[in-house]
Amino acid sequence: MKRIRPILISLAVLSAAAAETFLSPCDIDLSNDRKNLHITAATANQILTFDLRTRKVMPGIPLPGQPTGLTLNAAGTTWYVTGGGHEGRVWQVQAGSITAEFKTGHTPTAPVLSPDGGTLYVCNQFDNDVSFIDTASGKTRARVPAIREPNAAGLTPDGKTLFVANLLPDGRADADYVAAKITAIDTLTQTTATIPLVNGAEGVRGIKVSPDGRFVFATHRIARYLVPTTQLERGWISTDAVSIIRVSDRKLIYTVLLDDIDQGFTNPWAIDFSNDGKTLIITSAGNHEISLIDYRAMMERVAGAASDTGGMESSNLSFLSGIRERIKLEGNGPRSIEVDGEFIYVANCYSDTLEVVRRQPDGKIKRGSFALGPAPAMTQERLGEIYFNDAALCFQNWLSCATCHPDARTDGLNWDLLNDGIGNPKNAKSMLLTHATPRAMWLGVRDDAETGVRAGLKHIQFSVRPDEDAQAIDAYLKSLTPVPSPYLVDGQLSAAAQRGKALFEGMSCASCHPAPLYTNLELIDVGTTKGQDTGKPVDVPSLIEAWRTAPYLHDGRAATIHDVLKSQDHAGILKNTQSLTDQERNDLAEYILSL
Repeated sequence: MKRIRPILISLAVLSAAAAETFLSPCDIDLSNDRKNLHITAATANQILTFDLRTRKVMPGIPLPGQPTGLTLNAAGTTWYVTGGGHEGRVWQVQAGSITAEFKTGHTPTAPVLSPDGGTLYVCNQFDNDVSFIDTASGKTRARVPAIREPNAAGLTPDGKTLFVANLLPDGRADADYVAAKITAIDTLTQTTATIPLVNGAEGVRGIKVSPDGRFVFATHRIARYLVPTTQLERGWISTDAVSIIRVSDRKLIYTVLLDDIDQGFTNPWAIDFSNDGKTLIITSAGNHEISLIDYRAMMERVAGAASDTGGMESSNLSFLSGIRERIKLEGNGPRSIEVDGEFIYVANCYSDTLEVVRRQPDGKIKRGSFALGPAPAMTQERLGEIYFNDAALCFQNWLSCATCHPDARTDGLNWDLLNDGIGNPKNAKSMLLTHATPRAMWLGVRDDAETGVRAGLKHIQFSVRPDEDAQAIDAYLKSLTPVPSPYLVDGQLSAAAQRGKALFEGMSCASCHPAPLYTNLELIDVGTTKGQDTGKPVDVPSLIEAWRTAPYLHDGRAATIHDVLKSQDHAGILKNTQSLTDQERNDLAEYILSL
């Protein structure tokens, strides 16, 4: 643990900082005395405090890096803030100042405290593990493996089991079952169990243990990736859901659809319970609304349905009819909620607002919205990011660009988009560097990314939008920058990666994947296409952030880079790598994964 001199900030400095940047509130926590809300402002690198009595933003706390989440100890005197991106930090805050700094993994998020306050659990999203940190010393006691991009966590009331949401599926994509999973960690033994979600589950953003500790709820999307994208009606290619896991045997018992027949509940995110445990509350980050669900009524329906389906998901888009109220919000991008009595506080990421929803005793709903800071001038990049995540652009709000490209990367699935035929699905690509590496799509059917953006709005979202919308999305995608690889050591290539670099440059790898983009921008037949695509050349992908874009090849048949380098099914690629020893192949993979 690094002890540091307390950092102080004046209101004038805070106001100046707020005026210069967007805030992007991503987490919200109620103070123990219930007088304030502490709001994690991601892109402003600070924690804001909202006074619930005066309804004003108070002087906040600046941070050395971008924060991702916050939790408080039982007394409310110590805060733990995760952030720092690839440098991985937890900042301890006391009396309004940072008093200590703990080192953790790559892109830490979702901090959770043990009941006794002695252990802080932190999801290291890009290290694919969870840190167990001793709060007294700041030292990491253990790093427990998760699966792929752990980004949310919930602890049972007895502190015995930590349930962790893995954002994306792992494994190859050319299969009949591809889905994200929940990792259950025994906090005493640090052993893990894997709980598979329903087929197509991905984008797992929220997780919550029920107040009685009997069930765990996880919000996610269900991708209908086995069908061609011919329509959107009735959730044909995408639905949104909450999965219910029984804690006692760590078993998925049912998955409830959150959409209606003619409107999606796009990109479900935050989840919480009312204080009396009677209402389950879920936000739709893509459709800018919350759902208030009668918890007891839902579980009664689940009990009957689960026995009939054996734990599979409901295909009934009216499952919640009569027991759920959808409330449209004024703000954009609700990604965090906090409940206090009849008040529901919502942090809207893209409108930089705090929204208050109040369900009165007579059942009527009242709402209010508060700006968290001065509104900076809108930029094309910010507007494009808003559009990219906004289901309002889509027919019946079934999906947004971010539905298949979470964080503008890949969802790890294959999609039959019809732009190069039907029955020949391709793996979803990351949007990083797409505008710098034309052509677009795996078979190069779009001249460039600009064409691809416009085609996506028209043929995937089934909407006709002014070109200004697409121009803004272009600007956002062009602004994306690579995240440093978790395979780097102190920002540098490891010894193995350095050996792999020599192999990469000494073989013919660099002829197709030359620096700095690590693609020659060509279409090349390397013998990997099959079926109706047999013999067709495919786009040479950039290898930048290859560590993040599994599975590999145009149809996602390679689960890992190692599979790409050694599988007999990879034809022309194998010709260049089959003479390598296992050590050389490992070194080459280490280098590619370090880019």
